Order: sequence, then structure tokens, then C-alpha cells
Amino acid sequence: MPEEISLKHKIALGLIPGIGDINARKLVAYFGNVESIFRESYRNLTKIPGIGSGLARYIADHSYLQAAEKEAEYVTKHNIRTFFYLDAEYPFRLRQCEDSPVVFFYKGTCDLNSAKILSVVGTRSATQHGREICEKIISGLAAGHPDLIIVSGLAYGIDISSHKAALANNLQTVGVLAHGFKTIYPAIHRSTADAMVRNGALVTDFLSDALPERNNFIKRNRVIAGLSDATLVVQSGLKGGALITADIASSYNRDVFAVPGRPEDQYSAGCNNLIKNNKAALVENSDDIEYFLDWQPEKVKPPVQRTLFADLDETEKSVYELLSRENELAIDSICRTLDMPVFKLSSLLLQMEFKGLIKCYPGNLYRLA
Repeated sequence: MPEEISLKHKIALGLIPGIGDINARKLVAYFGNVESIFRESYRNLTKIPGIGSGLARYIADHSYLQAAEKEAEYVTKHNIRTFFYLDAEYPFRLRQCEDSPVVFFYKGTCDLNSAKILSVVGTRSATQHGREICEKIISGLAAGHPDLIIVSGLAYGIDISSHKAALANNLQTVGVLAHGFKTIYPAIHRSTADAMVRNGALVTDFLSDALPERNNFIKRNRVIAGLSDATLVVQSGLKGGALITADIASSYNRDVFAVPGRPEDQYSAGCNNLIKNNKAALVENSDDIEYFLDWQPEKVKPPVQRTLFADLDETEKSVYELLSRENELAIDSICRTLDMPVFKLSSLLLQMEFKGLIKCYPGNLYRLA
């Protein structure tokens, strides 16, 4: 099937040894399409500017196409979405980064082109104070920006605190993995990762079999920085992945924020240094982030008056009560629970939206308004 062949070649483009994301784009621009790269002879490949005999040999050796085909079968079987950099739906913020992944994989429900996305990173050895600051800032942002998406790396410390704070405040949150989808690292965060797939997403540019190796964490930081409008560093030592992410975000001309700490606090040394060297703006709360990004808080809608429920029929009441219990559900889950056909439920949900009772989110997810 043409679609399967296309997917295989898109994945294979990112697997060519020694090419990298930047040169892969140059190859596509030179040939005009992906498939032509793999049909070209070694001799002709050596004539391409910037492609020497070594790279030409790698390109002409099609052994990695087998791995690409295997991966294409896996993602198709497990309903994993593949984003290719030429796809219209490829996240526009990430597209602006010249070294963004040619291909990455996605499981979830959120829109990576959402209007407001913030990355939150920090030390894995977060203190209780650091976790509380992280939760306080995210909670404050959630109050005025219910459409905000929080991005982090699912690691220990500030990463997992930011994910959990987002979920607790009904925000969607995205975890950028340093491995493939057959693994969740650390394993203790699996339940949070599962919740993120239902209310956010997991993304990775590594094949499904890839393990969480050290270099992978450094490589994935560019995706954390590239997906968002800005990066917030909550706690960090003088060295660490959070500072790498901050540097990458700065290179992308994205805003970088840092929470200051006591001079003697080793876990604030990195943040203090960013601020001191004008690499990050000092922020102490959610108001500061709103100010720097010029995010205007949404006006809080008045709660639906109970007297309105007298105007609801029994089916509408059952939908409302179900969403009250479950917080958020996909349309197919509502269908199964209420034993109602999709065509009938779709009309009912639309009417309830017009009444201001519920709201629809990307992925056909419904919550109470």
C-alpha cells in the first residue's frame, strides 16, 4: 500500500547513519521527495554537494529500511501517530527549529499547535520547596489559562512535579521521552504517563525499541524546548539537563524564565546563574510569566445555575452527571457508558455546548464548562 511505503521511507530518512535532522532536510530539498533518496545510486549520491563517499555509502546501503518497515508496522498496529516535518500538522513551533526531528511519534489527545505551551524543567533532586513552587506556578497559570499545555520530560524531580501539577489542575501535559514507546522510564511514573496520554500526550523521536541511554536525554531536550513558547527552570544545579534545555530554548529565540533561590542553595545555583548572566528572566509566580508572555487571563465564566437543570431532559442530565464523576471523557467512552449511538450523542453534546454546560477539546474530549 502506498501509505505504508510512504511511512516506511519517512521513518527511514531519520535512520540513515551520519545524516542527522538538518542534512536529511537538505536531501529531501535536493531530490524533491523522500522516496527518490532511496532509489538513487551510490555514484550519483557522491555528486551531491555536502554528501561525500562515506555518507553516500550509508544512504545507498538500504539495510536500515528493514528497521524502518518494522517500526512502521509497530506504530500502525498500536495506533501511534507519526509526525513528519513536511506534514501540515507538524507543530509549528518545532518546525521553526532547524534541528527538530524529521520524524517523531505521538500518543495522546492534545493539540501540539495549541495557543499556549510552556516547558517546565529542573533538577531531578528537587526539594520540597522546589516542588511546591512548581505546583504553585502551574496552579496559578491554570486559573487564568485553562487551555495551557505543560511540557516536560517525565523524569524525577521537577519534571514529574510539573506533570502531576498540570493534571491536578485539569491542564493537558506532554512528556517528551528519551526512549521508545515500549519503555516507560522511570517505571514508577507509568501511571502518570498513562494519565498524560488521556489528558495530553507522550512524544518521542526514538524508535520503539530504544532504551533510555544517557545521550538520549540530551538529544530529547531540543524537543522540550522546541515545542513551547517559553521554558521555565524551577530548580537546577550549576550543571544539568535543565540548563541544556534553557540554552537550547535561548538558541531558538524562545523566552527563558528561572525561579531564584538562596545563594547557598546548590539546587538554585543554576537558576541564579541564568538570571545573573541575563540568560533568563527572574520569575517568582504565575503573574510574572503572564506579564513576560503577554498572556491575558481568560475571564472566569459564572457557574451554571442549578435552575437550568430543570430545563434538561434525562439524557442530558445523565451526560452531565457522568462528566461530573469522570472529569473528562472521549465521545466513544460516553457512548459505551450510556449505551447511546454516536449520531444521537453528537447532536446532544452540541446542544449542551450551546447551553454552556460542557466544552469540547481536541481529540473529541468533553469536560464540564
